[in-house]
Amino acid sequence: MKKLFNLLTIALFFSFSGITTAQTDLGQTVPIEEGVKTGVLENGLTYYIKHNEEPKNRASFYIIQNVGALLEKENQNGLAHFLEHMAFNGTKNFEGKGILNTLERHGVAFGRNINAYTAYNQTVYNMSNVPSEPEGLVDTCLLILHDWSDGLLLTDEEIDMERGVIREEWRTRRNSGFRLRRQWFPVVFEESMWAERDIIGDTTVIKTHDPETLRNFYHDWYRTDLQAIAIVGDIDANEVEKQVKELFSSIKAVTNPIERPVFEIPDHEETRFVVATDEEATQSGKNIYIRHKNNDGREKSYKEHRGGYIRSLYNAMTSQRIRELLEKGEPPFISGYTRIGGLVRGYDAYSIGVTANDGEEEKALEAILTETERIKRHGFTPGELERAKKDLLSRIENQYKQRDKINNDTYCRQFASHYLTGSPINGIEDYYHFAVETMPTITLDELFERAQKWISDKNRSIVITGPENSEHLTEQKALDIFTKVENMEIAPYEDTAMGTTFINHDLKGSKVINTRRLEEFDAVEWTLENNATVVFRHADYQKDQVLFNAFSKGGSSIWDDEYVPSLSLATNFVSAYGLGDYDATTLNKMLSGINARVQPHLGTLTEELNGSSAPKDFETLMQLVYLSFEKPRFDKETHDALMSRYLGVVKNLQNEPRKIREDSLGLIWNNYHPRIRVLDTEFLEDISFDAIRDIYTDRFQDAEDFTFLIVGNIDEETAKTMSEKYIGSLTSTSRNETWIDRKIEAPEGKTEKIIPIKLTTPKTHVNIRYENDSHYNQKNQLMLNVLRGILDLRYTETVREEEGGSYGVSVNSNFSQYPSGKATLMMSFDCEPQRANELKAIIYREIDKIAENGPTADDFQKTIKNILKDREQHREHNPFWMEALYNYYFRGINTVDKENYELILENMTQNEIHKFTKTFIADANLMDVLFVPDEQENPGE
Repeated sequence: MKKLFNLLTIALFFSFSGITTAQTDLGQTVPIEEGVKTGVLENGLTYYIKHNEEPKNRASFYIIQNVGALLEKENQNGLAHFLEHMAFNGTKNFEGKGILNTLERHGVAFGRNINAYTAYNQTVYNMSNVPSEPEGLVDTCLLILHDWSDGLLLTDEEIDMERGVIREEWRTRRNSGFRLRRQWFPVVFEESMWAERDIIGDTTVIKTHDPETLRNFYHDWYRTDLQAIAIVGDIDANEVEKQVKELFSSIKAVTNPIERPVFEIPDHEETRFVVATDEEATQSGKNIYIRHKNNDGREKSYKEHRGGYIRSLYNAMTSQRIRELLEKGEPPFISGYTRIGGLVRGYDAYSIGVTANDGEEEKALEAILTETERIKRHGFTPGELERAKKDLLSRIENQYKQRDKINNDTYCRQFASHYLTGSPINGIEDYYHFAVETMPTITLDELFERAQKWISDKNRSIVITGPENSEHLTEQKALDIFTKVENMEIAPYEDTAMGTTFINHDLKGSKVINTRRLEEFDAVEWTLENNATVVFRHADYQKDQVLFNAFSKGGSSIWDDEYVPSLSLATNFVSAYGLGDYDATTLNKMLSGINARVQPHLGTLTEELNGSSAPKDFETLMQLVYLSFEKPRFDKETHDALMSRYLGVVKNLQNEPRKIREDSLGLIWNNYHPRIRVLDTEFLEDISFDAIRDIYTDRFQDAEDFTFLIVGNIDEETAKTMSEKYIGSLTSTSRNETWIDRKIEAPEGKTEKIIPIKLTTPKTHVNIRYENDSHYNQKNQLMLNVLRGILDLRYTETVREEEGGSYGVSVNSNFSQYPSGKATLMMSFDCEPQRANELKAIIYREIDKIAENGPTADDFQKTIKNILKDREQHREHNPFWMEALYNYYFRGINTVDKENYELILENMTQNEIHKFTKTFIADANLMDVLFVPDEQENPGE
């Protein structure tokens, strides 16, 4: 491996050196990617159009409104977001839910493919992965964009119906993080509109605003000079451009438009300070924001483009330093960062943040400030910069090689950023070549100078957040820590030596003794002399990717109940220990510029090793696989450091509402089985370093018991040679085992519970689960998926739209094959406490209607279309084939065969769903759990 590693270093050196004489003019504006059709119509509307075939026969349509919550008047607080909702509730050419109904009939799902978001400065709508082949559908989507630009109906009736949905979105989003932001935003953004607005807005305005107030906001701000449309996909770009010009030029520009303000944040010399607390906060955080004005809104030059690489390198190096600090000894904090990045439009921030262990706020703040000061005084080392450059260039090279897999939505989002902030859209080819050209010219001195500029005391704010009843740093104490760090002696960072080879001994290997062709997968199966089974499929859907999976039956079920805590987190800890002769820090350094990773996973029924690499780094991937089996590392110091951080995270989680819900549901649904435990301090204290070592070495051994799957863009001979050398060198012990059925079952019959929990914002969380024994096969699996999709449509129409009772009902399903076939259907949502029983009744009503009469033809066809559309897209990606091989070897089902998927769906009938649903719910185990506000707390809005 030493030779390979050195060759890579030499290759990178020459690739850098060979182009350092390139003369890109750094003052030149970064050009727009060739192939992007863009322009501005006479009415001011901007358009971006690009032909792209990822995925094939699909297109995405965006409209970008340069309009957000900052533009609202006081009596409009929340109406920018309200208006976003109304765009789906009636337009000139699509009354009522016409947009959704039209698109859903082509398999385009609301929420997943059709959506929008509102921010402080923009509102963006999208229709994604729309089939581009059906005649007239592209025209329909252009017409929808046209209506979103200038055709919202905004009827009184639809406005009133939507009030409830937005109130429930307000309720759902009112969590601890939101409430903490509302305390510190007014300090960090003092005297600016960011201190005043929160996007969803004032509930009084939502409930009572006059519809005319919403229409005024719409007419003032939804106008062509503040709009751009982006259309990317498998389309005729020239033809679409003609259509855009014809269709959108008919929209008249607003006469005497209100000037669109640019929102500034006043400078301040003094350091601002704020403590924000909340009853539901789980961790104590200290964050410093040092604000810097940026060039958002202007076209960017290559000099600024180069600055983006500098920021990426800087942040990568600071992140690595913090990671090293946390991997050994007694970590001074749970997590931390020191980096440069965007803050809000028009402003960047140098951000310093740390999450402290309980009672250690001073220690944590001093530690993160010390690391920041170390960088400011001494900068970085040559080794750090070299590794960061290798990593960054490797990632960019990966994107470049897979440029045909850049999807439509990625392009649309880039176009949105270009329109709103002036971000470059020069394309991956130019991006890559400029990176190769400019990377060698970035110096340590340059990074040092940037740190001096970024780490300043001007426009600095200190934000302390945490639990309400904890003691927190005072302003004076925080400032004293700044002074202490500024005056202390701080040594430069010492860069530790790296190893030169991952494996330091010869491997015996073993040859292929049997070959079997899998024609249905266009794959090959090899049996090695050590009886390991290796399956390879060449797939170049992602040109710069190889996927790896190894699995064996058994999993955590093999070990007794007393080991559950160690079993649950074993692979998390082992991943942090390192591999072979190297700890995690050294290993990460050795992997700089190498795109190869592996990750162990211990499931209930299987143990697995998952990995990926670039084709050029496939041998490194195989070396890591070998080490994961034969030379795992067990590092007690790293173990103790990680345990300290886990304990710090868990300590304050016990009052967090979401964790209470998840813990309670897990215990109830699994009938309080002894193997189902709550993650708390006691759980962590029951984890043993020795047990983790014994568990891992027991589970990840015996190559003969594993099946090794390789899918990706390498040739068959390479895959065979590397498999013989590395997988062929793994030990085989000829054990043949499977899992143990630990009889973890749902409680029989109907289980109803009402659980009071302490909440700051009153809401009830409704959970309903059905489970029934069912034979696992592809048809049953797909019928459960179809039922889930139909219910998603029904609950969106009833609970959300008709009743305005919830922001949305989450519908999920699962079909287990082992240890026994069980089908599970889960529905959950948040709502106003007083309406919980009323809305819960709708959940039962809709599934009962399907059981009694079957689904409507419309809902059935929409769901079938959506599943088939997704299936078609997934086939053109490497993960599809990895999953198909896994299913074949683990489940015994060939999911690639159209008879096991497409033909089942195409021939499925409404009556089959009717019968399936009726049988499924007839004698299913049912869990009905409500989490309600603890009345003793008397919380209020």
